[in-house]
This record gives sequence, structure tokens and C-alpha cells, in this order.
Amino acid sequence: MTKDRCDIYCYNEEKVNSIKPFIDTEEIQGVTKILKVLADETRMKIVLALYKGEELCVCDVANIVGSTMATASHHLRLLRNMGIANYRKEGKLVFYSLNDKHINQLIGVMFPHMKEATI
Repeated sequence: MTKDRCDIYCYNEEKVNSIKPFIDTEEIQGVTKILKVLADETRMKIVLALYKGEELCVCDVANIVGSTMATASHHLRLLRNMGIANYRKEGKLVFYSLNDKHINQLIGVMFPHMKEATI
């Protein structure tokens, strides 16, 4: 017998019925998709760099995360396609920034949390 589950099956019907309507499968799939994109270490470094730098060109990002320009560009394109980053071209340079205040809030909460957490 394990200690990490109930010994009998019973549930709080009122609580369950009040929460179930908030479990929207499509919304969860969208959130999961974004979290999967952010779960890549290189992309998270890029997102953190954009969070700290507000707007960076591809060359800056590549140098910050220690990658080639091609690798940085690939990850930035994916972030842009997912709606996480914006880009603008200025002459021969391409600049990226975070697109969404919610992503900024997520990064602003997660990194201080990691300093407190014991994982």
C-alpha cells in the first residue's frame, strides 16, 4: 500500500462540480503548447535575455546565450510563431522583444521562485 493516495475512493461532489467547468481542454492545450516551447533551455535563456534586455538583435541574443546566429534565429522564429516574441527589421538588423505582458509576468515570478524553491 502506498502512502501517497487515499485508502478509499470518495470525493467532495460540490467542490468537484464547482471546479470542473474551469477545466477547458482547448485552453489547457494552448497553455501546454506555450509551456513546452518555454521548456527548452536555450529558448528559456533567450526569453530571459529578452525580459532583461527588452529588445535585442539576433547577434546580441546569440552572444548572450552562447549559440550561433542560426541557432538563435531558429529559436527566436519559433518564439515569434508562438506569439511569445515580436520582431522588427531595421536595415540589416532584426530586433526581437517579448510580445506579451503575461510572459513577462511569468518570467518575473518564476526566477525569484527558483531562488526560494528547494528542487
